[in-house]
Order: sequence, then structure tokens, then C-alpha cells
Amino acid sequence: MQHSSIRRWATVSAALTLSAVTVMQAGVAEAAQAPVDVQLLSITDFHGYLTPMNDTANGTVKDAEGKTIVVGGAPYIATHLKNLRQGHENSITFTTGDDFSGWPAEVAYHQDEPTIEFLNAIGVQFSAVGNHELDRSLEFLRDHMGKGRCFGEVDVDSCFTDSTGRRFHGADYPFSSANITRKGSTKPIFQPYVIKQVKVTGGKNVRIGFINLTTPTTVAGSTSYQPELDNLPLVETANKYAAELKRRGVEAIVANVHEGGSAGDVYDRCGNPSGPVFDFARQSSPDIDAIVTGHWHALFNNCVIQDPAGNPRPVVEAANHGRLINEMNLKIDPRTGDVIRSATTSVNHPVTRDVTPDPAMTRLVDYWKGRSAQTYARPIGKISGDITRARESDGESTLGNLLADVQYADAKQAGRGPVDLSLVATAPLKGSNSLRGDLRFAKGTNAADADGTVLFGEAWAAYGYANPVLTVSLTGQQIEQTLEQQWQRQADASVRFSPLAVSANVRYSYDASRPVGDRVDPAAVLIDGAPLDAGKTYRVAALAYTLIGADGFGALTGFTDAVRNSRDYDALRAYFQASETVAPPALDRVTAL
Repeated sequence: MQHSSIRRWATVSAALTLSAVTVMQAGVAEAAQAPVDVQLLSITDFHGYLTPMNDTANGTVKDAEGKTIVVGGAPYIATHLKNLRQGHENSITFTTGDDFSGWPAEVAYHQDEPTIEFLNAIGVQFSAVGNHELDRSLEFLRDHMGKGRCFGEVDVDSCFTDSTGRRFHGADYPFSSANITRKGSTKPIFQPYVIKQVKVTGGKNVRIGFINLTTPTTVAGSTSYQPELDNLPLVETANKYAAELKRRGVEAIVANVHEGGSAGDVYDRCGNPSGPVFDFARQSSPDIDAIVTGHWHALFNNCVIQDPAGNPRPVVEAANHGRLINEMNLKIDPRTGDVIRSATTSVNHPVTRDVTPDPAMTRLVDYWKGRSAQTYARPIGKISGDITRARESDGESTLGNLLADVQYADAKQAGRGPVDLSLVATAPLKGSNSLRGDLRFAKGTNAADADGTVLFGEAWAAYGYANPVLTVSLTGQQIEQTLEQQWQRQADASVRFSPLAVSANVRYSYDASRPVGDRVDPAAVLIDGAPLDAGKTYRVAALAYTLIGADGFGALTGFTDAVRNSRDYDALRAYFQASETVAPPALDRVTAL
């Protein structure tokens, strides 16, 4: 019995020794395992700039020596991304918002679908929701851009045939935002973060969490004004989801924030960082390892900001309109899954045009430019005479009056509630003018044009900048103050006249010989024939840009109970399509005494 016990103990002891050696060897191997390399490639504020631009603002960047570099364009972005990915087993491509709602005609005419086609083609894996992603509606972003749901007539109003001959099907990647909610809710509408897995040779995969955030200016922004939505604060929201990711075992965390700052004007430098995203960087959870930003169209790299625990982390922004690609390289400890911050590197790459443009993306650009010409030439309505911006001495113009009627008609559509009058800033004191061109009766140079015909592109060029028409509540006193603000004294003591057009159901007079601020008698302002009542609440239709004070009419900013209607472009087109022939409105709404 004694010898048997000794033999058994010897066997167990040998097994334990072998097991210990194996564990030690495994531990040594694990300790020696190299960090996991992960390449992050991102663009921001692309705004549908598919076509290479040749102007300074959209087609160049400057290096540290002040040398101008010509950059941008979808065919070159695609080539640079392909080249940057070479040799990287783990590469993740994403955007930091404002992908679309662009100004180039080839994308704007086609519901921004060409931009989604391009981003699908270059392998975007997710996108933060920027403010301009909500320039139309939540449903437009979620259902049309995200899922490819059509509206109107297919290939005329939406779901256009793309450059490959296929019908638009929506984004192949998710839109993500942790802080956009419905009014009164704290639950995000979109998925708050995206988790990506990267390969580890000889080990389990490592996960990276990307918390995507949207600028809190979105809900009340001039183009993205969405009274039914709300924004949660950036820092608190980021901290909440960083903690949630940690609970899920995700240690490597990146904040992809559509909010920016300023740090000089050299694309590969950081100088004097300031702005909201740097406040965010100083205050947000130390669990966040890196911050990629957008929104300000700024260009800076390697701004290293200490987190609340005193640890450095990089903050980058890659300009706009496809001028730069940011490449951030992370090294992740395979044992812990966390980022080795000291080893993080970042480069803003100019999208130079000294590389071979991607042939498929060249075809894409050429195709949509051709479609743009076709869409421009589509007739949408008739006019019986010139409708122009030319103002009479009292401030009226036929175009201004027409657009006031357009906004009034748009606000009166079923389900949008009552409307009492409409206002249009025809010569704003500041900001942009929504009256951008004249509508002429005589046919133009386009082969599709004819006398009295209004083409799609002509209407687009006459009015609007993708701004929504809102219906809001204002008191009679606020309306009177607004009319008085048509005259404002300037720094040189002169008085500038910035007339407002009113809808056809309004008549008013003013006396320019009286002092500024006392030129409009409320009794002489008639709405549907009744004098303006200072104590009554009226429903007023106007562009969001005008109502938030961007045109210089501060009295309007006290509005309440906003309802969002159509965009300016769409409202004008619908007005023409609903009318057999539009006549130049009579110039009889304003009387100068």
C-alpha cells in the first residue's frame, strides 16, 4: 500500500509539474505576443463632393510651408483608400457625419443618392449622424437613405438608377448616433455605438467600440431644424456608453464625434486648440482612447489632450469635402484588449491628384453629371410673365411675393395646422439670401426650354438653400417689431432697408419719414382684412434661417410651437406642379406713404 501511494504521488507530481511548465510557457508566449495593429481610415463632412473641385476652398489644402496642394474628388479618394489599406490586415473605414445633404447639383438633384452609392463603393462600415443628415427628416434618413425606401415616382423623384445600372437600395452600413432622441425621450433613435472585431493571430479577436455622437446644435439648426427631436449632451452620453461598452468587455473605445474645433489651418499640425470638441476631450471618460471629429470643416492632426485622469489621447479632424483622409493607427494589447495609447499614431493624408483615379469612380462621377443635366432640363411648370428679384421703391418684388405665397401654400397643406401669413426676407441684413435667381418667360439656352416653361434647374437656382419652411407662433407685437426691423441703423449712422415680402392675404403700409422703429402702424397691417392685434397669437410661415435670426430679424427669434413643413426647393416645385400657369404676383401688398 505504501509503495502504491508513492507511485501514485509521483505520477500526480509529474503531471502537475508538466502542467505548470505548460502554463508558464503559455504565459511567456502570451506575454510576448505582439500588439494588434488596427488602421482607422475616416473622412468627414463630405457633403457629396464627388466631382474634383478646382477652387481654393474646396479643392486645395496648404502644408506647413504654405504650399498649395490640389486635392479631392471621388476617383482620387477611392485610389488613396486602396493604397492606404495595403499591408493592413485590420482596417476600418468610417465617416464622421455630414456625408450628404450636399450642394453639388449632381447629388442635390438626386436626393443625395449618388453620395450613398460612392460611400458604399469605397467600403464605409458605419457613419456618425451629422446635423445635415437630418436636413430632410428622420424618416428620410432612416428609411430612404438607410433602407432604400422609395417615394414619389421611381427614377424621377427618388430611387434613381445608379452608375452601375441598379436601382438605389440605401446604405450598406449603419448610421449611428448616441444622442439624437425623440422630444422628451432619453432613448437614442439610432444605434448608439458600433462594435468591430479585429483579427489576432493565434488568439481570440479583439473588439473596438465606436461611440458616435451628433452636434447638439442639430435640432435647432437652420437646415436641420427638427422640432420633434432632441439632443442629449455629448459628455454625459459618451460617458454612459463608454461604461456600457466596458461592461460588455470592450476595452478599446473611440469617440466619433460630429462636433469640432479649431487648431490652426495646416492639415498635419495642431496649434492653439479651442472649441467644443476640445472641451469634450478634456471632460469625457478616460475609457475613451481616441477622438475623431468633424462639423467645423477644420483641419488639424495629433492634438493631444489630457483626459480627466491625466492621460493623453489624440483628437483629429480631416477638413471637409473629401480633401483629407485621416489615418489613425492603434496598437491594442491582445491580453487586455485595450489601446496602448503611447503607440497611437495619426496622419491626415491630402487626397492628391497625382495618383491614378479609380476607373469605376470616374464613371460614377461622369454618370451623375450626365443625369444632372437631364434633371435640370425637366419641365416642372409654366409662368405667364417674368418673375424677378427687381424691387420697387416700397421693397416689393414679383419673386418675393411669389415665394411668400409658396411658403403660405406649403404651410397650409393637410396635417400641418393653421397658418395666418407668410414672411420672406428678400434682402437680408446678414447671412444668405434665399432669392438667388430670376424666372424669365422667354426661353433660355437649354434645348428643353420654351417660352413660359420653368425647368427643374431654373426653379432650383431661383430660390432656396435647402432650408425648411416652418410654421410658428408669434404675437401681433412680435410681428409689428419684425416689420419695424426692415429698417436698421448702421455703424455709419445710415439706415439700411431690408424688405420683407408678405403673402397675398396681407396688406400693410409704412411711413419712411418717421423715426426708425416707428414706421409701421399696427392698424395699417391687415391680415385677411383684419387689423393686426398686438395681443393675438398668429401662425406665421417662414424659413427656419429667417426665424432663428440669421437674416437679422431678431424679433422673430421668440417664436414658439414650431412645425416643420417642406424644404424651400421642394415647396417651390410643388407649387408649380399644382398650378396650371403661375402669373407674376401683383405688387400691391405694401404701400410706402
